[in-house]
Amino acid sequence: MADMGVFREAVVAWAGGGDGGLARELVGRVGVRGVVLVEGPSDAAAVEALAVSRGRDLAGEGVCVLPMGGAMSVGRFVQVLGPPGLGLRLAGLCDEAELSFYVRGLERAGAAREGFFVCVADLEDELIRALGADRVAELVEAEGDLRALQTFLRQPAQQGRPSPQQLRRFLGTKKGRKIHYGRVLVEALEPGRVPAPLDDLLAFLNAPRVG
Repeated sequence: MADMGVFREAVVAWAGGGDGGLARELVGRVGVRGVVLVEGPSDAAAVEALAVSRGRDLAGEGVCVLPMGGAMSVGRFVQVLGPPGLGLRLAGLCDEAELSFYVRGLERAGAAREGFFVCVADLEDELIRALGADRVAELVEAEGDLRALQTFLRQPAQQGRPSPQQLRRFLGTKKGRKIHYGRVLVEALEPGRVPAPLDDLLAFLNAPRVG
């Protein structure tokens, strides 16, 4: 039986200029009812981790969390997933600096904006501010990355920068680190400390009809 991962790959290929036949075939077989568009895999890890912490199985609910590979790709994905294409209900997270890409893409496709929630800088920044720099540093130590963080903080470019900015930059210095900490930081959140964009997204997906 086809799964959500196969559907995700088919959509990425379609948005990249390929044929949309496989995605159209899979949407019914997989039971896809909605798609969450995020910029990268670290955002997807955070969304999925929060869902799991709340007892949710997004794939089982028919929701595909789809990293687009950057905000400038949103127009292509909205075209194939929204009203001009599969007609699925769309939601997502975006950074404030990239909001204009989302607005234009959604407007051109005739898609609703109500399910898209904005992070001030990015999701990592939201999570670091929600947890506090000291708590994030504790998590970095617990994950075995304290020495790497200390080495990073000794770099001249990091001197005098606020701790949240240093930590945010550190998470992006090694391939796979942002993805790993997307999950770790979310799992460390207390229930009342979930950043608003992430919390609002999960609430939106909790509507009875997801697609």
